[in-house]
Amino acid sequence: MATSSTQPRTRAKAAGAASVSNYRSEHQRDVINRLKRIEGQVRGLIDMVDQGRPCEDVAQQMSAARKAMDKAFYRMMACTVMEAVSNAESESDTLREVERSTKILEKYA
Repeated sequence: MATSSTQPRTRAKAAGAASVSNYRSEHQRDVINRLKRIEGQVRGLIDMVDQGRPCEDVAQQMSAARKAMDKAFYRMMACTVMEAVSNAESESDTLREVERSTKILEKYA
């Protein structure tokens, strides 16, 4: 009987792991796309400076690139939190992992 009660949990955990893997894959694509756009923005900034464009124009584009980088960072951190929560074996593990993610945010945000 013990085997039958553990099988649904095992299947649920496997399904959850597949869901998290899917979630991670989507997030990775999103973050990579965002970083590629930022890369283009930075190349544009270099061209603007080379062309002697006004400082205010350059500053505006630098601000846009910085905000885009922040959004990519937060998107990546959302994936980190989702993985931490889904991989936790217990409520205390979940709390510990969320706290670890919070510390990363505090350190780098």
